[in-house]
Amino acid sequence: MKIYNITRTQFLPISLSEAWAFFSSPKNLAKITPEHMGFQILYISGGEKAYAGQIIRYHVSILPGIKVHWVTEITHVKEPQHFIDEQRFGPYALWHHQHHFKEVPGGVEMTDEVNYAIPLGPLSRLAHWLFVGNEVNRIFDHRFKVLEEYFRKETKN
Repeated sequence: MKIYNITRTQFLPISLSEAWAFFSSPKNLAKITPEHMGFQILYISGGEKAYAGQIIRYHVSILPGIKVHWVTEITHVKEPQHFIDEQRFGPYALWHHQHHFKEVPGGVEMTDEVNYAIPLGPLSRLAHWLFVGNEVNRIFDHRFKVLEEYFRKETKN
C-alpha cells in the first residue's frame, strides 16, 4: 500500500486560543470544506470540543453524485498545540490528519499534515495520479484561501 503525504503551513493573524477554539470544533469543518463536496455532519459525540476518543460522522461527496459516509475519531489532543483525527470508516484505506498550532510573532503558524492511502489495490497509484492527489491538493488550497479571508475579516472587526 502506497502512503501519500501532504503538509501545509499557514500563518493566521489570531491568538493561539482563537485558533484552538476554531479548529478544535468539528462544526467549523463545513466552513473550510469546498461546497461541491456537500459536507454534512451527522453526529458528534460528547459535544463540540475535540477530545481523544471523540467520534464524528458525516456525509461527503467524493465525486459528483457519489456521497460516502465518513467516520473519524479524534485520537490525540494536546491543547492548544495539536490534535489528530483518523478515519475509522470512509473512502480511504488510511487517513491520518495532524493539526499543529504554534504561537509566532503576530499570530499562529498552523500546520496540517495528512498521510493517506487509497483502497484500490494496484489501481490506487493510477487513481492518485488521475484524480485523488489533485483533489486532496484542491481541498487544502480551498481551505487555505477560506482561512485567509475568514481571519482577515475577523481581525478587521
